[in-house]
Amino acid sequence: MAFQNIGAANSDDAFYRYKMPRMITKIEGRGNGIKTNVVNMVDIAKALARPASYTTKYFGCELGAQSKFDEKTGTSHVNGAHETVKLAGLLENFIKKYVQCYGCGNPETEIIITKTQMITLKCAACGFLSDVDMRDKLTTFIIKNPPEQKKGSKDKKAMRRAEKERLKEGEAADEEQKKVKKETTKKKTSKEVVGSKPTGKKKAAGSDEDGNSNSPNGSQGDDVEAADEDDIQWQTDASAEAARQRIQEQLNSVTAEMVMLSTIDEQDSKPEKKQKKPESPKSNGTINHEKLVAEIKDEAEKGLKSIELVKFAKLQSGSPQEVMDALFEAIFDGIGKGFAKEVTRKKNFIAAAVQEDGEQMLLLRAVEAFCDKCNGDAVKEVALAVKALYDADLLEEESVVEWYQEGVSGATKGSQIWKNMKPFVEWLESAESEED
Repeated sequence: MAFQNIGAANSDDAFYRYKMPRMITKIEGRGNGIKTNVVNMVDIAKALARPASYTTKYFGCELGAQSKFDEKTGTSHVNGAHETVKLAGLLENFIKKYVQCYGCGNPETEIIITKTQMITLKCAACGFLSDVDMRDKLTTFIIKNPPEQKKGSKDKKAMRRAEKERLKEGEAADEEQKKVKKETTKKKTSKEVVGSKPTGKKKAAGSDEDGNSNSPNGSQGDDVEAADEDDIQWQTDASAEAARQRIQEQLNSVTAEMVMLSTIDEQDSKPEKKQKKPESPKSNGTINHEKLVAEIKDEAEKGLKSIELVKFAKLQSGSPQEVMDALFEAIFDGIGKGFAKEVTRKKNFIAAAVQEDGEQMLLLRAVEAFCDKCNGDAVKEVALAVKALYDADLLEEESVVEWYQEGVSGATKGSQIWKNMKPFVEWLESAESEED
């Protein structure tokens, strides 16, 4: 089977790794019943990571003809006689609209249907979110027949809940095991305390009489002594006086004095190590923050793409939270009124910044820091901004609720941010309870 590069712009690249089979068509039937059969439509759809029904429906929409894909037999038919070149050109248009990333041109994208019934393409290479033109006829078909999500949000929620339950069960089992261990150790110690005195009396009173009268070889006395030895817990005295005695017994007087001097010197030197060093004056965090913001702004003015700007910011010195705070402030500097709209407009920068686990919480704390620093206009629209990121699948319910609870119970519990966020968080929790 002959293969070609995905995307017309990459047709001359001999080393391009994304390939698909060349289209093979066959005209079937006669008269009014004539049809064009795309023989290898299933193989093409697999290479594009799209359902074969999408490409077949797209041909029908563009040609104004009826089209049908049979899931059982895997056959794709379009009414009418159409040349292979014409259908291949329509397939290229489909790839540009519904497969390739609008930012980097990479075909490794995933179709995401947002909560507002909008279609976006999420790029696995650069993280860019491409907004598909919803005026196209195929968009209604895609919304009615959504693709199977490999890592859907519902599956993620179920996995997280199962993980939380597993951790809770593990903690409960650990606590029970600790209680059992404590009870067993208490029983052992009580037995040793109660049984230590009678064994001593048996040794004193019956070691000579019982051992000599009952058994001439003293086997019974040996058994008593062996039983007593089992109850004895041998320990090494680690005190300084015992150490001195052992040293003096084992070594001669000269070496003993040398060892004693060395141990005394070590003991005298320990308090000196424990002495706290004078604390150096702390560096001014605000100066470092402003410097980092200025550096990111300078790079942003050069016209860097979202992924390049985020990479530059992460390479700078500072903790992940400091870098995220500086990046967010550099992107939205000076914005007060219209903060939510600006967040929606620059969501690609945010998408590039929250690729790894734990970065959603960093982003939410950066939003909090930005709102605290800026004027009240941004604080008024903080709930709308967070909802815009939630609708774009850049934030999840668990992260938003955790951030809200952290703020309400923390040092900034009286802040206006949490009062404005409260209705949105309550809506999230009620929606999650309905799903359960």
